[in-house]
Amino acid sequence: MIDAKFTQRKIIHVDMDAFYASIEERDHPEFKRHPLIIAKDPRKTGGRGVVTTANYRARKHGVHSAMSANEALKLCPQAIFQTPNFPHYREISNQIHRIFHEYTDKIEPVAFDEAYLDVTENKHHLHSAVQVAHEIQAEIYDQTHLTCSTGISYSKFLAKEASDFRKPVGVSVILPEDAHDFLMALPIERFRGVGKKTVPKMHDLGIQTGADLYQRSQLELIHDFGKFGYVLYQRVRGIDERPVAYQRERKSIGKERTYGPPLTTSGEVENQLRHLAELVAQAVARKQRHGKTLVLKLRTSDFTTVTKRVTQEDFLTNEAENYYELALELYHEVATPDEQIRLLGITITSLAAQTFENVRLPLWGD
Repeated sequence: MIDAKFTQRKIIHVDMDAFYASIEERDHPEFKRHPLIIAKDPRKTGGRGVVTTANYRARKHGVHSAMSANEALKLCPQAIFQTPNFPHYREISNQIHRIFHEYTDKIEPVAFDEAYLDVTENKHHLHSAVQVAHEIQAEIYDQTHLTCSTGISYSKFLAKEASDFRKPVGVSVILPEDAHDFLMALPIERFRGVGKKTVPKMHDLGIQTGADLYQRSQLELIHDFGKFGYVLYQRVRGIDERPVAYQRERKSIGKERTYGPPLTTSGEVENQLRHLAELVAQAVARKQRHGKTLVLKLRTSDFTTVTKRVTQEDFLTNEAENYYELALELYHEVATPDEQIRLLGITITSLAAQTFENVRLPLWGD
């Protein structure tokens, strides 16, 4: 049974339409006439690379995000490949988030191109969430010449489903009284969290739609899918009480880089670790945080990923040289001779605000 106080909420899920590809089409109008794939051209990288996104022309050929660039080339050999420009995309994303803040500060970012907004009470004092969604869409287009789709409902799960329902440039609403019928007709593949590995198991159990899922008991779903089974039991009944997490504390601050060609010498690795340490120190200082744990992440040429961490009793000194020395020590602990490094990352966790209350003072000398 859904608590009535949760059905009174007005949550908008804003999802930019083919965000990275749309930015490139806006900046390069000649791209609009062609299939466009945001990835490094595999013909120039020896077949390496992964698709970040693609425009709708390319998607008609079966190209989708997370696909290897080489596979995308086979599906759509006439496509234009554009190397992603993430700093530029982040700048546009920040501009869009400033628009969100004109309406509400209850914003939960999901990625550069999507976010949840709780507009139950909003700065423009608009009663209709649909009107808020239309105004946000119009303002985003006026300021950036980019389009987005919006979904509106009383829960994050249903708002997300609604935004996917009519893309691009869509506005879809799922009211509390319509939620049951909507969920019963929803293909099981559309339930958030049901991935490629779960779908065959669902089909083997005779679960094709929300209606089939609804017939399964809570115990059956937990038996078949563990904790996720309980989530599915709740979702198919329209129950999702999660708030828009606009005050969520950041749990870690880190930087990582992927290398092509891979790093092959200890000197190259040391230079990159020093550079990453400088970036992390700058980011930690900007966020006015400090942490007790440093995590080193590396990925080798055979795609083996290794993480190693060190935790200190006191907060780490936020200096690039300190981070570099700790990361280098961890690297020597896990590195093997002659391995090639495709990715390096340094992350600081166990974060706290850098206030007088938790800064340790040197009250005694040696």
